[in-house]
Amino acid sequence: MKYEKIAEYSNAKFRRITGVKRATFDKMVEILRKGYAEKHRRRGRTPKLSLEDLLLATLEYLREYRTYAHIAASYGIAESNIYRGIKWVEDTLIRDGSFSLPGRKAPLKSDMEYEVVLVDATESPIERPKKSKSDTIPERKSGIR
Repeated sequence: MKYEKIAEYSNAKFRRITGVKRATFDKMVEILRKGYAEKHRRRGRTPKLSLEDLLLATLEYLREYRTYAHIAASYGIAESNIYRGIKWVEDTLIRDGSFSLPGRKAPLKSDMEYEVVLVDATESPIERPKKSKSDTIPERKSGIR
């Protein structure tokens, strides 16, 4: 789905389709514009997808679990290009820091108390009957094959 179509939608429908609010989407595009300007300071080849379409493809990948092949087919570009584009968008947004998740130690710094429940899921041996010589097969005992 191209951005030109989605741009005309109402705010509620835009959020239902993309998964983010329009203001968040616009902030993401602004960060990507800065990253693109930094990446292509001395010029470069013009991209086949606009930054809005590339961000939309990334949101489709993250939200709908679509494969790179499906996304590439819907946008009309090669699968390798869509892979590189999505990775670039993810890396650029993470590097900015506005859209990164808190670290592992964030729960330790908060004042919230957590209740931990431990479940013992260790293996226990199965009780099986002991084998005795009287239980062996008589054919094996006589040596007949």
